[in-house]
Amino acid sequence: MSNDQYYGGQQYDPYANGQQNPADVTQTWEGQTWDTQYQPAVSYDQVQAARAAHAAQPPVQAPEPQDAYPQPYDQRPYEQQAYPQPYEQAHASHGGPAAYYAEPVAAPVAEVAVEPVAAPVAPPAAPGEGPAYSSPTTSGNTRITDAQRARAEGRSPIIDPGMRPAALTAVLGLLLAGGASLGPYGLLVPLVLLQGLTAAGWFRLNGMWPARQGIALAFLGGLVADAALLATGREHAAAAILGTLGVWVLLCLVLQLRSHADPDERMYGLMATIASAALTVVATGNLGAAPDAVVVGGIAVAAAVLARALPLPGPVSAVAALLASAGAGIAAGGVTDLGSSGALLGLGAGVCALIGLRVAAYDYPSRFVHMTAGVALPLTAAAPAVYLLGRALA
Repeated sequence: MSNDQYYGGQQYDPYANGQQNPADVTQTWEGQTWDTQYQPAVSYDQVQAARAAHAAQPPVQAPEPQDAYPQPYDQRPYEQQAYPQPYEQAHASHGGPAAYYAEPVAAPVAEVAVEPVAAPVAPPAAPGEGPAYSSPTTSGNTRITDAQRARAEGRSPIIDPGMRPAALTAVLGLLLAGGASLGPYGLLVPLVLLQGLTAAGWFRLNGMWPARQGIALAFLGGLVADAALLATGREHAAAAILGTLGVWVLLCLVLQLRSHADPDERMYGLMATIASAALTVVATGNLGAAPDAVVVGGIAVAAAVLARALPLPGPVSAVAALLASAGAGIAAGGVTDLGSSGALLGLGAGVCALIGLRVAAYDYPSRFVHMTAGVALPLTAAAPAVYLLGRALA
């Protein structure tokens, strides 16, 4: 018996009722992905018959797919399948007309070149405008400094405090001179004010604010040095100042070892605390110096900072400040026992005052720095010169 089977005098085909013959199934490759649907092999006569049947029947709406990925073997007719593939995609290799099953292909859209739009550039500041000060930070963590921002924008990171801090420095210097003429306890009140401004201004100058613990520790070191000097006497001033400074450096080390901050921040805070405490303790030298030396030094610093704040060129302003300090030293020495040697003491105090002003003007400081460090650092930096030159010239 042959492979062809007959039923009722007719040839029997088990796949003639719409079922697909697995032998005629073709798996196609499209682009870069696999097509998992099975496509039947359709002849030209079947295409013509399907076209005529489709024209005679009303359009059949395809049901909603139940699955995002339909089953690979669909038993429904080709026209009712959920995702019928275009004819030329499935049977391009078989040939035959495929205009009926072809889907319109959209024309490629030409790419339009978009020119990049440049970011708006802020207009440069006018030459007559003043410096833009930044607000103080609310934590002691390190951040990008205003000096780095100023350098990136082409501005100078050095800004002198100006006339108002210079006037406050002159007033504080005159208070020191007047308190020294009254005695050690009269000098103590403006000295404590000077030490408080020094402790607060140094931390803010280093970008650490509020840093209450560091400021309190540095200020307490100055008070301990004052108390030790008053207890031991002016003749033991060096021992009282150096002893307090050594104890405070050790105390700062112990406190920083207990800190849980990052190593970089811990080292930065340690150096700032030690420097602030050292400057605050060094300011006690005004209390250990001779009263006449404190009078001459306070007046000389007041004259130097006022002359430096005048609107003059840089070198001319510095020379004018030194001449003013020497002249003030001569004038103040005439009313004290120093005499003409007050010029040397006034000149030395003026040099130290200019150094303190330069430090307070560094790193693009804010107004708060100018009103604290800019006021106190000229007098604090001049304290060693007043103490040493006062002892040498007495």
